[in-house]
Amino acid sequence: MSRLIVMPDADPSTVLVDTTEVSAIAASLDSIGVVFERWVANAQIGADADQDAVIAAYAESVDRIKAQGFSTVDVVRMAGDPSDEAFVVRAAEARAKFLAEHTHDDDEVRFFVEGSGAFYLRADGKVHVVVCTEGDYIFVPKDTRHWFDMGTSPRFTAIRFFAIPEGWVGRFTGDDIASGFATYDELVGAGS
Repeated sequence: MSRLIVMPDADPSTVLVDTTEVSAIAASLDSIGVVFERWVANAQIGADADQDAVIAAYAESVDRIKAQGFSTVDVVRMAGDPSDEAFVVRAAEARAKFLAEHTHDDDEVRFFVEGSGAFYLRADGKVHVVVCTEGDYIFVPKDTRHWFDMGTSPRFTAIRFFAIPEGWVGRFTGDDIASGFATYDELVGAGS
């Protein structure tokens, strides 16, 4: 279930907003320039669907976003057996890459086909934590301070949109703010 939690950036123990209502999530994020939508697939997608099949299932929405100036679309899949040591190492490395606060010269645009992850968006003296789940589309404008947590046992498939040819390039702020906020696992109760 999609969820938005808003806290002061200097006091993660004070919750200002905690909602799972999609319209409230979209309205709150709109106030900081972030777009949040729910999409529906035009076709069923199997667990073994390749990149082309995933994109085809959401073709109408993908084409609408591409028309906004996004030249590259791909699919990222993070899933595996938590008892497989190679997957655990790969997942930990991928998670660590996104956990530090950063910005981009490109908008960060994602659609969650399956699974979930949490975006932590820092704006106007607050951190807006968005737990994105299957069906969630999020558009984070370039230069927005943020970080992403996929959890210790990640499982998600997402369509990514890029306007710049380099794809994902993070500019890390050097601020350790992320260490003071609840992790994805703590937010969703993973392992409990």
